Amino acid sequence: MAWSTVAGLALAFAALLASILIEHGNPLGMLNASGAVIVFGGTIGSALVSFPPQRTLSLPAALGQIFKSKLPSLEMTIDLLVDMADKARRQGLLSLEEAAAKLDDPFLREGLQLVVDGTDPEVVRNLLEIETDRTAERHASSFGVLQAMGGYSPTMGIIGTVMGLVNVLGHMEDPSKLAGSIATAFLATFYGVGTANLVWLPLASKLRQLDEQEALVRGLMTVGILAIQAGENPRVVRTKLEAFLSPKNRKKDVAAEATGQEGKK
Repeated sequence: MAWSTVAGLALAFAALLASILIEHGNPLGMLNASGAVIVFGGTIGSALVSFPPQRTLSLPAALGQIFKSKLPSLEMTIDLLVDMADKARRQGLLSLEEAAAKLDDPFLREGLQLVVDGTDPEVVRNLLEIETDRTAERHASSFGVLQAMGGYSPTMGIIGTVMGLVNVLGHMEDPSKLAGSIATAFLATFYGVGTANLVWLPLASKLRQLDEQEALVRGLMTVGILAIQAGENPRVVRTKLEAFLSPKNRKKDVAAEATGQEGKK
């Protein structure tokens, strides 16, 4: 997730810079302190007014997850759970305790530990679903703030432009500077629309997709953990978990292959 986010932001801003240079413009001429203050200050201030402090203050941490989060792939998670199911069938559920303690993913580690501790399956399911739902709610609050900022930013840009034009029309003693002053005023709109569509809204979309992917992985883990607790055959566990994959990413039906080989004998 991190590389595509960085690459996308870099490409978007590089395209803006290239378009300015193609038109033989001066990139430094696009800088305007007053426009930046009204757009960024107004956008952040509106977000602080609109949402509880804990939601806005947690936004930096949520943005950090976009750049550093590394979710396990569905295929690797399925292979791991099938291996765990095989180990549990052969050596019992207690044999999973040491393996579970070494797992990096806290959700999977805690779920398997509940199984090892002999927790009732329904309790295990409820606890895992509660954890998944609460994580989704935290993420939803973060990308909700980003979406709102994407809406406030263009409006703040228009406000900045109007303020700039009012200031320009109030100082028309030197008509030769009028065109430059108007251009400077319109930079606020550029900042507002640009940051909304290049920063706030794309980051909100990325955070939402990250949340959906994490929910999918955790749903798969929940199904796998409960299947292991029920003592299901590893082949059945794989078939059940591969329902989370698209058909082209599923492995060959091992159970069918084994049945066919037995028939030939």
